[in-house]
Amino acid sequence: MRVSRFNPRNRGFTLIELMIVVAIIGILAAIAIPNFIKFQARSKQGEAKSNLKGLFTAQKSYFQEKDRYSGLAGAIGFAPERGNRYAYVISAAVPAGSGAVPQDRSVAAIPNTANHIIQVDTFKFQFMPDGITQTLPNPPMTVNGGLPNAAGLYQNAGTSHFLHTAVGNIDNDVTAGLGYDQWFIASQSVGGVAPSACNAFQPDELNAAEGLPYNMNNDVECQ
Repeated sequence: MRVSRFNPRNRGFTLIELMIVVAIIGILAAIAIPNFIKFQARSKQGEAKSNLKGLFTAQKSYFQEKDRYSGLAGAIGFAPERGNRYAYVISAAVPAGSGAVPQDRSVAAIPNTANHIIQVDTFKFQFMPDGITQTLPNPPMTVNGGLPNAAGLYQNAGTSHFLHTAVGNIDNDVTAGLGYDQWFIASQSVGGVAPSACNAFQPDELNAAEGLPYNMNNDVECQ
């Protein structure tokens, strides 16, 4: 039996029905895409946390051998893998007599020099802002309980300590200053740290524990 092409069961979608479907897809995309971008950015934060923990361990190991800490990446054996989205500041100031310079990662072969800063790998990520470490080498911290407002080595009550930072533009925006994701790790615990407005922390999350990366400015929340 021949089926009529005018059979109601064989008809296609009307224009209105198609428009409704497109509208629904658009609404779902508007909800899902921003959340997906945030998810990607949070996954990139794992780089900073992992490398800062490695930096902390390297400093502690160096102290066991030399009975002191160092402001040079090479001395403590800190060498992040290529493709780093974060800049790592071991010391904001050049250690005396070292002749250290920020490690240039905009070239294929990394120069073998003394470095107190590891720059972003702009050889791979050419979209990263130039001068990210010079623009904001340290988180906006207030001196609190002996914790300095600059990365490096310091003394507190006659005891040697260190604080190191990581700064990265993980969501690829062009916002300077507080638009960067900022972390630090220190050799002493400090209470009552004042993070930026982008960190909607609860009162019990304002303590920076020794050896644990602390997120001073969360770029994921600053969209």
